[in-house]
Amino acid sequence: MQTPSKSYLGQALQRHEDAALLRGRGAYADDVGVKPGTLHAAVLRSSHAYAKVLGVDVRAALALPGVRAVLTAEDVMRWSAPFVVAVKQPLPYFPLAIDHVRYVGEPLAVVVASDRYVAEDALELIEITYETLPPVASIEAALDKDAPILHEAVGSNVVSERHFSYGAPPDAAQLKRISTTVHFPRNSCSPMECGVVVAEYVGADEGYEVLSNFMGPFSLHAVMAMALKVPSNKLRHQVPRDSGGSFGVKQAVFTAVVLMCLASRKAGAPVKWVEDRLEHLSAATSATARLTTLSADVQADGKIVALHWDQTDDVGAYLRAPEPATFYRMHGALSGAYDVAHLTARNRVVVTNKTPTGLVRGFGGPQVYYALERLMDVVALELAINPYELRARNWVKAEQFPYSAIAGAVLDSGNYHALARDVMDQAQALGLYDKQAKARAEGRLYGIGLAAIVEPSISNMGYITTVLSAEQRAKAGPKNGAIATATVGVDLLGGVNVVIASAPAGQGHMTVCAQVVADVLGVLPQDVTVNVELDTAKDAWSVASGNYSSRFAGAVAGTVHIAATRLRDKLAAIVAAQWQCEATDIVFEAGVVRHASRTELSHPFTRMAALTHWAPALLPDGMEPGLRVTAHWSPGVLSAPDAQDRVNTSAAYGFVFDLCALEVDKATGAVRIEHYISGHDAGKILNPALADGQIRGAFAQGIGAALYEEFCYGEDGSFLSGTLADYLMPTTCEVIDPIIIHQETPSPFTPLGAKGLGEGNNMSTPVCVANAFADALKTHTGADAVPDVRLPLTPSRVLGMLGLEDPPSKKSPTQPQPVAQKSAGMNLQAQGEVDIPATPQQVYDTLLNPQALARVIPGCHSLQADGLNRYRAEVTVGVGFIKARYTVQLQMSDLNPPHSLCLAGSGQSPMGTGAGQGQVRLAATATGTRLHYDYQAQVGGKVAMVGSRMLEGASRLIIGQLFESLAKQVHPGQSESLSTGQQRPWWHKLLQALLAIFKGGRT
Repeated sequence: MQTPSKSYLGQALQRHEDAALLRGRGAYADDVGVKPGTLHAAVLRSSHAYAKVLGVDVRAALALPGVRAVLTAEDVMRWSAPFVVAVKQPLPYFPLAIDHVRYVGEPLAVVVASDRYVAEDALELIEITYETLPPVASIEAALDKDAPILHEAVGSNVVSERHFSYGAPPDAAQLKRISTTVHFPRNSCSPMECGVVVAEYVGADEGYEVLSNFMGPFSLHAVMAMALKVPSNKLRHQVPRDSGGSFGVKQAVFTAVVLMCLASRKAGAPVKWVEDRLEHLSAATSATARLTTLSADVQADGKIVALHWDQTDDVGAYLRAPEPATFYRMHGALSGAYDVAHLTARNRVVVTNKTPTGLVRGFGGPQVYYALERLMDVVALELAINPYELRARNWVKAEQFPYSAIAGAVLDSGNYHALARDVMDQAQALGLYDKQAKARAEGRLYGIGLAAIVEPSISNMGYITTVLSAEQRAKAGPKNGAIATATVGVDLLGGVNVVIASAPAGQGHMTVCAQVVADVLGVLPQDVTVNVELDTAKDAWSVASGNYSSRFAGAVAGTVHIAATRLRDKLAAIVAAQWQCEATDIVFEAGVVRHASRTELSHPFTRMAALTHWAPALLPDGMEPGLRVTAHWSPGVLSAPDAQDRVNTSAAYGFVFDLCALEVDKATGAVRIEHYISGHDAGKILNPALADGQIRGAFAQGIGAALYEEFCYGEDGSFLSGTLADYLMPTTCEVIDPIIIHQETPSPFTPLGAKGLGEGNNMSTPVCVANAFADALKTHTGADAVPDVRLPLTPSRVLGMLGLEDPPSKKSPTQPQPVAQKSAGMNLQAQGEVDIPATPQQVYDTLLNPQALARVIPGCHSLQADGLNRYRAEVTVGVGFIKARYTVQLQMSDLNPPHSLCLAGSGQSPMGTGAGQGQVRLAATATGTRLHYDYQAQVGGKVAMVGSRMLEGASRLIIGQLFESLAKQVHPGQSESLSTGQQRPWWHKLLQALLAIFKGGRT
């Protein structure tokens, strides 16, 4: 066979996926039709970070019309088993809390009802009795010898600890040891589409059928099947064509798959669950937070001889599969792009009262490179060597590839020095270093930072077993490799169809697969149909199937090429038999199958390809009929961890070299990125437009990690970033367009020479920005400044590093003061005053009148006396999209009639907890009474998740409403003249005037 003269690979073809999406024909999980009688689920989640569950009363919820069933821990214990994990520890983890809740948002029950509205209403009727326990809310707290133990059977919050040593230790006398300690925060990726699961229990004989937007890895299919206590072929899992993003986080849907399967079994009907944004942020998954101390043994000339890692990962309340993948995905490449002769590592995994962690775009890479590339700048500073020159002295050289790193990674190809020079040349062309010199001469904070990383792709499925000792691995048997599968077929009219075992989330799989097949078969890409829906009951797949770890270009597209090539060879043999020539004479080109030299032998591809369908008797002797080839491919370079714990964790490694130039505003703390240059070597580029799109997307997420995104928790473990008002993500307005430079050194280990590039900037950009920031601060704080740059670099955090105070908010005369009680996750404060046309005694008497007080409290349903100046109330409070009915205990104290009193209250609801106290002072004025209030409150649970931006405004509004309602009770009819310390707003007056005009016009 001869290669077609025209090649589509390497061209920036438009995406095949876009036509359907732009015309509203997307097939997302929530768009897929469901069976008649499908019910809808809502999940009751814990409002406490750590508590013993004493009781779950679902009777009132079951009595609500429309509720079919409520799944509880008893059902889960009866029908399922704990999820399996790689670490051999007594850490049972079920999809529902059993006897303890260990993080805010942990599922406690599932209501299944006729629609989601009824199911949500029923959640508020479930009564949970807790015994709260002291939480563990940070890595440092988890490591404290006096910390509460989250899993008593383990006996420690350190659930895994391993020590590693590679290479011979150097002579320390000739070296200088330089160290740094860094923190990498919890953050996540927030796709436009949250999780969706439609599950049905179809009986003991057939098991479960599920449709979800799970993105793999399908190694977790076995985990799900074992949790449901069924054989793997009794769990049929389907993935729809389209996904509104994943970036790794939709692997966490596997726990919801099991939960909804059990809910369907309990309800006796199909069940659909759609994750809302609050659930996704608070309870889906998170990147691991990591605390790292990293040391380098360095020669005087800057050559790094050894690296010493001490790393601790916070995996949340449970070790959830595939964790501790975040640790061990990068283990073989802990030396990064550098030629290092000796390496040691201590890896500790700790549990905390936070959401369990999982795969987030680039998982493992951001944490490793944040420490390694910060250390490189610290070493450069210590030895007074230019940061670029220090890196260049230590990089693996072009002639060393394939290069075996000391911990096991086999770096396949590259020319790191050449790509880095291209980036530096671009920086010089832009005059960035001249701009920096000018800015510093003017007293401005202008920094330039660098970062160099190797980007792994096509994970070795055995890397996770590095968490086990060699003896434990020997008992379990070797695990290694990564199988990719693809099917290419031709139908009876010559149409070409491709099926892949991946689950794309917007990367353009259909486009690239069509390009690959078009090149091999000599047809147009638009004539190739690519099916990316996945059905475990019908499609060829393996434990490694899925869409993760940048495996598509190197593994999946390469396997498509293998399948298409085998199909072409078979078709060539069929045609050669008809034309009585050699198969090597057959050319596939421009939609035609022809003989290389005999011009009369030429027919359309569609005709010749259909021959095997219509005339199988004409096939050569011994040839199987049909034109459908399924190919499986596994990279031979991957092997199980050896007895010395060396492991090649991925099949291919790209190289990324970034440069960031930024300026820090000393007045506001804002960090403004002026230029960003990103150099990439990802082997053979299959589609430049898609490649650059992936780079820009990862860059935007890297900017988010650097400047905006962080999951914040209170001291009690309350989650405080449950809305996009507080979990900030960059938009196109905040993300500059990076300058992208490509270099192509094809991988010798992948079928097309391609490597992954979709995760690189998630790994490189956070630390590159941090290095530029640290460089900017040199002129402000000195040469040894900020070794631990904490991300994200929010304005308030930057001002703190600059030694400046954040200016006070214009909305409040004072900043909220912390409340002494530490039981809640968020502290709030409201202050103000109200003028009431009544005497202080009248106001005071109203406050002590239960009937009047019931009418004063916003959302109060009932209020009953519960002792002297003590009351029990039922109150509904709404903040944003969260509405909760609280049982509240109120108490009046420090009575000083008619001048002052203290009003205190605490409440609980299924949505969270709240407590507060306020001082009320009454002062006589010429027109009545001026009531001053100063109120402090704490909230926890689901209500706290909406974040400070919404809660602070809501607290001022609600408390303001309370005291304005008080004024109405004291002096009915006078509310229009009330003031909260300022004149009625102009828009209120304008609205009244417009209403008056409108009414006048109508009359």
